[in-house]
Amino acid sequence: MIYIMRSERVLKRPPVLRIRPFQPVIPTSRKQQDVWTECHSLSCMARYSRIMRAAGRYIAKHPRYTSVVMRPSLSKHYNLLRGHSIMRLEDILKKIETSRDDMISDMMAMIRIPAIGPLNGGKGEGLRADKVTEFLKGYDSIERVDVKDIHEPTVLRPNILAKKKGKGKGTVWIISHLDTVLPGDLDEWKTPPYEPVVKDGRIYGLGTEDNGQAVISSIYASKFFDRGTLTRKSIGLAIVADEETTSTMGIEHLINAGLFGPDDVFIVPDWGVPGGTMVAVAEKHLIWLKFAIEGKQTHGSTPQKGLNAYRVSAKLLVDVMDRLEKKYPDNDQLFRPQVSTFEPTKSIATVGNINTIPGYHEFCLDIRLLPSYDPDDLVAFAKEVGAEWEKRTGAKITVSVEQRTRSGKPSDISGPEFLALRDSISSVVGKEPETVGVGGGTCANFFRLAGYNAYVWQTGGGSLHQPNEYCELSNLISDAKVFATLFHKLCV
Repeated sequence: MIYIMRSERVLKRPPVLRIRPFQPVIPTSRKQQDVWTECHSLSCMARYSRIMRAAGRYIAKHPRYTSVVMRPSLSKHYNLLRGHSIMRLEDILKKIETSRDDMISDMMAMIRIPAIGPLNGGKGEGLRADKVTEFLKGYDSIERVDVKDIHEPTVLRPNILAKKKGKGKGTVWIISHLDTVLPGDLDEWKTPPYEPVVKDGRIYGLGTEDNGQAVISSIYASKFFDRGTLTRKSIGLAIVADEETTSTMGIEHLINAGLFGPDDVFIVPDWGVPGGTMVAVAEKHLIWLKFAIEGKQTHGSTPQKGLNAYRVSAKLLVDVMDRLEKKYPDNDQLFRPQVSTFEPTKSIATVGNINTIPGYHEFCLDIRLLPSYDPDDLVAFAKEVGAEWEKRTGAKITVSVEQRTRSGKPSDISGPEFLALRDSISSVVGKEPETVGVGGGTCANFFRLAGYNAYVWQTGGGSLHQPNEYCELSNLISDAKVFATLFHKLCV
């Protein structure tokens, strides 16, 4: 048995409650300087935290004792380090710091494997998921949830759930994603997007910042917590598919399948600023609209015989953007940026030669609408504008919704989970983070829509969705330290 003893020695300083791995000594004489009596006992394999809590309860009942000392021989005598040791945060952070080369190696191995969804012309994330699973060693469970792609059913979209189990309720989840966007104009890349290189303290390659940084940092944040040492919440990694398009086959599927619970904590490292000084707690509505314009193709020398769909499209684009900005002008200080945004993005090629007037064109708008507005109202307004231009020009104009996601309720910033995250960030980056809202499109919003709190944080480099995307190595390591600190606060 382990006995918690009290010392009766008369000292000038306040007495100390000592924890010693010995049987109590029955005093034989009042002349003895120390009189040890048993005050509480626990089984020899009890965890350090349980012992300290018991000591704390004793001190609360006996005010003369003001502090607790654990003799180092306790662990030695009872072999507490065998699966039941206290995990020192300092040791874990040091192991992360010395894992720099391994983190680089794993990141580069992952980036070499394309992971683009079928909607964007890719073959999915399957091969990348296989590689990432190889990195997951020492977990109590690793579950793979494959979902048939709704656009190409022969393709399975993989989701990985890895856990180290704790004794308490709930899991602290780090949510990252496997898929990437298309590389864009290859001529703008100084090095091939799927051939990562390390240069000037950065790893260059497609998907390094978005979202390879989160995948690798979360793996190494959890790597050095030994199985069986978590006395509170479990540690969980959810590495999901389909984030860059709809999330229907990724995090939304997992939430709908009931794989998360009310005691869980959700951190989504998919947005950040340099220095890691902001945590996103809210998102805007996300709306993707496609405008399809059908005219009549003809020779460039006889425009009167046709109807130039490209000309109609260009005028419509300018008009609809101007009218949307005027109709939805609100400013919300929580968000970055503080206004709704209406940006033209995807547009198809028209014709292959210069002397042909195109009979068809289409363009898309990426809209991030402040939560104070109704996204259904915006869609109806956009269709009204399209109908006006159809009547004015004679072209057939169709406005369709490619994606529409309402924003969930902002996450609570007064609860212990957020405060633990805030303090973890502060302890690593040296500054308390500011809470903000963002344009959105992260997995966090799906949790908020389901009634959970979710927090978006990582140290951003600002290169995502750009040619020559990179991950700062210092960010990779500091993010892992923040997540490890959070695990230590909520799980150990």
